[in-house]
Amino acid sequence: MLYHVPFYAHQMDYSELIFTSDSEDGWQQDLLINDLAEIGFDTFEETSSGFKAYIASATLDLAEVERILLKLPESFSVSYVVNKIEPQNWNAVWESNFEPIYISDKCYVRATFHEQKPNYEYEIIIDPKMAFGTGHHQTTSLMMTYLLDTNLDGKRVLDMGCGTGILAILAAKIGASEITAIDYDPICYASVKENIELNQVSNIKALCGSKEAIPDEIYDVILANINRNILLDHLRRYAESLKPNGLLFLSGFYDGNDLEQIIAVSETIGLIYKDKKTQNNWVAAKFERNNSKI
Repeated sequence: MLYHVPFYAHQMDYSELIFTSDSEDGWQQDLLINDLAEIGFDTFEETSSGFKAYIASATLDLAEVERILLKLPESFSVSYVVNKIEPQNWNAVWESNFEPIYISDKCYVRATFHEQKPNYEYEIIIDPKMAFGTGHHQTTSLMMTYLLDTNLDGKRVLDMGCGTGILAILAAKIGASEITAIDYDPICYASVKENIELNQVSNIKALCGSKEAIPDEIYDVILANINRNILLDHLRRYAESLKPNGLLFLSGFYDGNDLEQIIAVSETIGLIYKDKKTQNNWVAAKFERNNSKI
């Protein structure tokens, strides 16, 4: 799984850091990746024992890496090695590995350099040079499957942690009337705006921020594909922004304990757990807002 891809079209020196951990706390790994992204790492690839992180060699500061690792809890032990990578055209490498995606025989996700397939009901174009959420990861495809099963005609939709905007774009194509797409990362914000133009959808408003950026409006449907801890922190704000009987779709976490924690908190703020979809232990879950006041 690629979490983010560099958008440098020219060749440059890169370093690869291979992080290894025997912990099963996927959310801790996600938080570590977020911290590394803030100090210049621009590509992350999941492995069977951790992940690989890439950064331009000129900006690699191992002291900063060590500072981040020192903040990790004792229960999340991580080691790493550093490899120097020969200069190469990173865009060309990424494009050569970017495959089209097919969701539920209804939706075709492609890059600008892939052929069109008009026989699919919905086609989404994602620029892979700015890729947080291209549909390849299980959580994104699970959320897309939920959307394809949901009547969005005339609905107002909020997409939190929108990444490339793929869920917001699909919601627009399915029939949502207004979509607000929010991500805290400025690169994702720029990516959403670019992909909105590529897909010729005009009813998506992109915002940069977190839960504080959510407008004081009420939505019919809220989508949030983030990670467990951030979702737990955001849940009350989602409930406040969701109309009675509105739907909340969550993903970005594992089945089992992660989902159980989210359900437990949801029940205290008027969100009723309805069902789930799973793939390779990842899960997407559907909730409905009840009629009581939050």
